[in-house]
Amino acid sequence: MAAAVLGTALGATYTVGAPSGSWDLRTNYDQWVSNINFRAGDQIVFKYSPAAHDVVEVNKADYDSCSSSSPIATFNSGDDTIPLTAAGTRYFICGFNGHCTGGMKVAVKVEAATGSNPAPSPMTPRPRTPTAMAPNAMPPTAGGRPVPPSNSASQPTGVASLVGLSLGAIVVGLMAF
Repeated sequence: MAAAVLGTALGATYTVGAPSGSWDLRTNYDQWVSNINFRAGDQIVFKYSPAAHDVVEVNKADYDSCSSSSPIATFNSGDDTIPLTAAGTRYFICGFNGHCTGGMKVAVKVEAATGSNPAPSPMTPRPRTPTAMAPNAMPPTAGGRPVPPSNSASQPTGVASLVGLSLGAIVVGLMAF
């Protein structure tokens, strides 16, 4: 459940063509994308009948020519969720004969995620420097002997306490959600 909460907290989910359409021959996709500012971390969902359509991600040249002969990816479940992980433009067409030329194509311009300093992944290793070590850790000196912390070093700092409290509040909030 926490993963689902984090996934929606990190970005928005947009159903292609919604609210008045879907992945079909009737929806105006240029108009649909003009009302949305996609950001890295968002995701798009294509909903359609797999007997009638598919979703093919292509490069710009293939998008412009409605060619699905060199796909980047092909989706055909009828309920395809595609994460928008980085800034740039992604191109999608329907690979069924005549559908792309009939208007079933969408170019999704993705902007960089907001915030100038995104948090590192919890799985990203951190460097072992004295500033990244625990407050009571004893880094070695030039002679290789550990130096015990001073009285002030063994006390939690104000910033570290605030970070710990903030993380605790987020975890509690996610568990209550």
